Amino acid sequence: MNILIINSGSSSLKYQFFKMPDQQPLSAGIVERIGKENCFIRHKVQKDGVEKLTESTFFVKDHAEGLQKVVQLLTDFETGIIENINEIEVVGHRVVHGGEDFTTAVMVTDEVKEKIRSLFSLAPLHNPVNYKCIEIAEKTFPNAKQVAVFDTAFHQSMPEYAFRYAIPEKYYAEMRIRAYGFHGTSHKYVSAAAMAWMGKPDAKIISIHLGNGCSITAVDSGKSLDTSMGFGPLSGLIMGTRSGDIDPSVILHLLRQERRTPDEMDILLNKQSGMLGLTGHSDMRDVRKLLEMGNYDAELASDMYAYRIKKYIGSYAATLNGLDAVIFTAGVGENDPQMRERVCRDMEFLGLKIDQDANRIKSSDIKEISSAESRVKILVVPTNEEFEIARQSFELLSEEPPCEQVELY
Repeated sequence: MNILIINSGSSSLKYQFFKMPDQQPLSAGIVERIGKENCFIRHKVQKDGVEKLTESTFFVKDHAEGLQKVVQLLTDFETGIIENINEIEVVGHRVVHGGEDFTTAVMVTDEVKEKIRSLFSLAPLHNPVNYKCIEIAEKTFPNAKQVAVFDTAFHQSMPEYAFRYAIPEKYYAEMRIRAYGFHGTSHKYVSAAAMAWMGKPDAKIISIHLGNGCSITAVDSGKSLDTSMGFGPLSGLIMGTRSGDIDPSVILHLLRQERRTPDEMDILLNKQSGMLGLTGHSDMRDVRKLLEMGNYDAELASDMYAYRIKKYIGSYAATLNGLDAVIFTAGVGENDPQMRERVCRDMEFLGLKIDQDANRIKSSDIKEISSAESRVKILVVPTNEEFEIARQSFELLSEEPPCEQVELY
């Protein structure tokens, strides 16, 4: 089954092309800085056992034009893997917010699109773009089935006492204000990969997704019990530009003292805080350079970043009533051994002890970085949200129809 995966951001469009059930994509790429003069496109393709890379820079007006560039690359004689768009049977979409309506992947219908639209206010930076890309794909690939996979779906297994807030009940009943959680596609993929690697389907796992956005999830036997992101993707860990957890009194104080508007507070907490607010840089690679120069702000911010993660590890070990493994994943989690070491330092009480040599070895596969004395495994598991979307899309459309019931006389 030929499946094209679209993972769209506010100014980017990531894609992968799979011939399922093969896990290795035949093509993958990204269109970055959409709407900017220096838009960058990176396209990789596997042909005859050889990987070919194409990179180009030119103006891409919007996501519709970006997807047309992707189609050109996929069907080009030199860079392509298909002759025409009709060979694409399924287009799988990452949709950030599914509310309480979606717990699994679904075929896109008018009703599904309307529900995605109704959640725009809960994910204003993501759902509108996700919705737009679905509509663009429907026009671009008229013969393909469209499937939506929701980041919030994995967390719908959280018990009510974990997802409810201690505010008047009417706000949940009437406005569905509760914790939803995000990065679910990533947490689902890496926790399943870790359980398979350990040969332990009932494992108690803490999954730590560290990228520009960060979240941590308690997973028991493949089900999410609690997660750090809540009603929106702002709460929990310190992130690239987001504050993570903050005393609500601070927000009220700033609203009163500086007479800030809600939109101004949104910008402050989502786009000007986190590592950017603490160090002037949102990219951990830039923070690392400051650390090497002995910069105090970078040292403090890194300690704060790791400390917040450690607090959640302790909390979720209690939630799980035990712990088999801690997973690091995503850009920072997979590529920053110093931060992994900082997080795991002084955690022997919980059975965590890192092997510093193993921690510094680079690998594109799952690797164990815990020492022989560690009672809990510490793993680095590369995430692959695109394959997880492809897998869920493939499983949804490959299900055998139910057998017809036959009456016996």
